[in-house]
Amino acid sequence: MEFKDLSLKQIIAEIKSGKTTQKEVCDYFLARIKTLDPKIEAFNLVRDVFEEKDIHSPLAWVPIGVKDVFSEIGVETTAASKMLAGYKPPYDATIITYLKEAGFSSIGKLNMDEFAMGGSGENSAMRITRNPWDTTRIPGGSSSGSAAAVAAGMVPAALGTDTGGSIRQPASMCGIVGFKPTYGRNSRKGVIAMASSLDTPGTFTKTVEDAAILYEIMAGYDTWDSTSLKEPTVINPAIWDKKDLKWVKIGVPKEYFIEGIEKGVQKEIDGAIAKLRELGAEIKEVSLPHTEYGLAVYYIIMPAEVSTNLARYDGIRFGHTHGGGADIAMSRSEGFGKESQRRIMLGSFVLSSGFYDAYYRRASLVRELIKDDFKKAFSEVDIIVTPTAPSVAWRIGEKVDDPLKMYLSDVFTVNASLAGLPGLSLPVGYSLPEDGGTTELPVGLQILGSELGEEKVFEVAHVLEQAMKEYVNSKKPSTF
Repeated sequence: MEFKDLSLKQIIAEIKSGKTTQKEVCDYFLARIKTLDPKIEAFNLVRDVFEEKDIHSPLAWVPIGVKDVFSEIGVETTAASKMLAGYKPPYDATIITYLKEAGFSSIGKLNMDEFAMGGSGENSAMRITRNPWDTTRIPGGSSSGSAAAVAAGMVPAALGTDTGGSIRQPASMCGIVGFKPTYGRNSRKGVIAMASSLDTPGTFTKTVEDAAILYEIMAGYDTWDSTSLKEPTVINPAIWDKKDLKWVKIGVPKEYFIEGIEKGVQKEIDGAIAKLRELGAEIKEVSLPHTEYGLAVYYIIMPAEVSTNLARYDGIRFGHTHGGGADIAMSRSEGFGKESQRRIMLGSFVLSSGFYDAYYRRASLVRELIKDDFKKAFSEVDIIVTPTAPSVAWRIGEKVDDPLKMYLSDVFTVNASLAGLPGLSLPVGYSLPEDGGTTELPVGLQILGSELGEEKVFEVAHVLEQAMKEYVNSKKPSTF
């Protein structure tokens, strides 16, 4: 049986019905990893630790990939950095605990930009993960390995983290579903921190319903996380029976349809919005007037929090040690890559005496204005849709020497992160890259909900997914 063609829900059903076994499923994915990963390089660690378990558990012990930032007891967890080479956590992240209780099997650690800093996967200290659609191109980042592994069918689902778009953007680049919930829905305990007011654990899956299945397991209040939310997380199963979007109001922010979007991407996004209208949704233009400040605000607040979180890696308390630990500067310069060093230095600068008010405090105030923009928009509409990324995947090495170009790939995702909103990237089409590439590459539509509005995001995304399934699946390479 070709499990790569099945969703997580379908594989679980096959095991529970007795049509296949846990071992057959595990062996299939391990064999596929062995065959494909030398070309894709998505995994930092593969775990062949199969053990027959209770098939009646919610996840039936189906193997799932784990971004190399989630602590798993006794399993090397490096955040794709030399700084943490050989580190084996003494405890599980809360999300890993929840997944284990539901019958989750960790098949391995997936590559990423170091400490989740990057939008292409090229900042890993381990390897450069490649896009399965075209291995000369990036898969997006920072959750590069997670997106590529699911897209290539090496796992049916994977965990990721989203700080400024690190789930949604690579999901768009790789043509899969990438979902981040409301900030605080998923516990951050045991997830190696990048920017604490932004980091949001989430998932990569083949279908919207698979994302919802994992969301209901992963989300929940955690006393160990001071930002954890107590609201219930159950999704009404009736949404999976919806066939249209009548009575749904969908907002299209005029500030997100700007110069710089590739023409092919724009065409596919316009087609998806037309399909939403065809499904009965009311489409309304909305305004998010502070959108233009989002990138600047994000690249002040995020590095500030990075510099604070990564201060502990000094070769004494944590991390790589140079010469017995006597030279902290050398320990840090050897342990951190260029992008991490760049963001640490930028964060230290904006928090320094004389610059805090000019940069960090002002950015924090504008962040509140961005949140207010979304609140006003969601008083008029149920859902907001935008492009997930302004382009399809670019060539490896194309932007590595120009960090500003790299940061611009987050232009459509950072504002929702600053506002802490739930968001999902759904594959809606394909476009030829404008750099002369001859392979059509995936395009994702970003579907945003109001705070705690996960159910409505899933509902709209699922209806659109079903309506566009034939078109989206028609162009997938058979090797997937």
